[in-house]
Amino acid sequence: MARVVVDVMLKPEILDPQGQAVQRALPRLGFEGVDGVRQGKRFELEVAEPVTDDALARIHDLAETFLANTVIENFTVRVEDAESAQGAPA
Repeated sequence: MARVVVDVMLKPEILDPQGQAVQRALPRLGFEGVDGVRQGKRFELEVAEPVTDDALARIHDLAETFLANTVIENFTVRVEDAESAQGAPA
């Protein structure tokens, strides 16, 4: 079984009020030196079959039409090793 990860982030030119709220809170919580925060979404898709180029293309289409609002968000699709993602020793 493989894991495919889709990370969705607001485009750089889009205002991120949640990220700004986190950034403003960090110094009050004792975390100094953070110059910027952007908040996003992560989707983990467990895929039963081997992840072929065709499967990745279908997942890319899924992300583009369902997981991300491509007017204001960018996304990346990548295959993640399922064992290392579960915290198995390297």
